[in-house]
Amino acid sequence: MTIKLPEPVRKQSLESIQRYASTNLDADLSDLAADMLLDFFIEDIGPAIYNQAVADVQDRLQARVLEVDAEVYADEFPYWPRMGRKRG
Repeated sequence: MTIKLPEPVRKQSLESIQRYASTNLDADLSDLAADMLLDFFIEDIGPAIYNQAVADVQDRLQARVLEVDAEVYADEFPYWPRMGRKRG
């Protein structure tokens, strides 16, 4: 699967990479260098992050599915027990 960032997110990512490099690495990255670095991260590391996110969502959904019976459970054959309480 190809990961493509929306343009506003890509622009913000590039600015963040440049700021990080300047602040933490004492390096000023050109727009081209930051763009190449972002492409590397997306292509090489992005799939691992994406796959972990998918696994996290699957775990969360599976946990929710296991809780469905507790959320929507209805007592079976409630009429007679209810009638017994009304009479007594």
